[in-house]
Amino acid sequence: MVTVAAVLLMLCALPDPAAAGRNSGLGPWGDLFGVTRPKPRRTAVRASSVPLPKPRPADAPANVPDKATAGSQPPAQSDKPAEQAAVPPPSPPSACRVALTDAIAIAPSIPDIHGAGGCGGEDLVRLEAVVLPDKRQVSVKPAAILRCAMASAISDWIRTDIAPLTASGGSVLNSLDNFDSFECRSRNRVVGAPLSEHGRANALDVRALKLANGQSISLTDRTVSRELRESVLHSVCARFSTVLGPGSDGYHEDHIHLDLMERHSNYRICQWNVWDPLPRIAPLLPAPRPDDAPPRQAVAAKSAGPAEPDTGDSAPPAKKRR
Repeated sequence: MVTVAAVLLMLCALPDPAAAGRNSGLGPWGDLFGVTRPKPRRTAVRASSVPLPKPRPADAPANVPDKATAGSQPPAQSDKPAEQAAVPPPSPPSACRVALTDAIAIAPSIPDIHGAGGCGGEDLVRLEAVVLPDKRQVSVKPAAILRCAMASAISDWIRTDIAPLTASGGSVLNSLDNFDSFECRSRNRVVGAPLSEHGRANALDVRALKLANGQSISLTDRTVSRELRESVLHSVCARFSTVLGPGSDGYHEDHIHLDLMERHSNYRICQWNVWDPLPRIAPLLPAPRPDDAPPRQAVAAKSAGPAEPDTGDSAPPAKKRR
């Protein structure tokens, strides 16, 4: 009896089998018979046991990229803006620019002009003055925007022809009246006409020559010496491919147009009529009748002629030939 009572007392003292099974994982009899749950093995590795690479020595050489992968890497960014990096190097000066020195003309270079409709050009200068052989300067007023070749032709024309011509008249040349140089427009500003040589910076309109004594010589003025105007005409027609003046097309009555337009077979145009001076009194009305003039009746009788004497010849008069 005592043994049975002890067994029952022990069974009542045991914990809930389900809870014990959940906690131990060995069932309700594992603790009864001294069987313990094995402890799980630790698989985590301590951080201190992982080997790390040694630090790079301070005196180690710099890293050199591999030649095989150097081309695939993007280039290093430059400190300069992209616009400056893309600007090509300036082109060398042209032969005309080298020849047009400060001893010939004051003509600084200006950037190329590329306008609408083909306007503009390259190798441009701003012709401010022409330097004569004696170092005096002939101003171009206002300064003319021209191609270097046209500026060189104008400079040589003034130095060789015009300056000696004005000096022979007793005064020295002081300035050139520039009526028009570069202007992006059609010929004679007519809508739909071809591009003018002014639009290509290849033309100059000259209106007058100013002398040091204050005199102004207008090249289209009829009161100016005809000999002087004809001398200018011959000089410009020998140097420029186009010369237009009074009598050419109605657009150049008050100035002279000069350009270096290239044509087939080097064809040239020289249209400038050097008009004679106008009479002092326009012959619009007849001159007044002098006071000592004979009477009008006498004049009328005299104009009829003397009567022919009667010779008695009955032969008819001979017919006049037409």
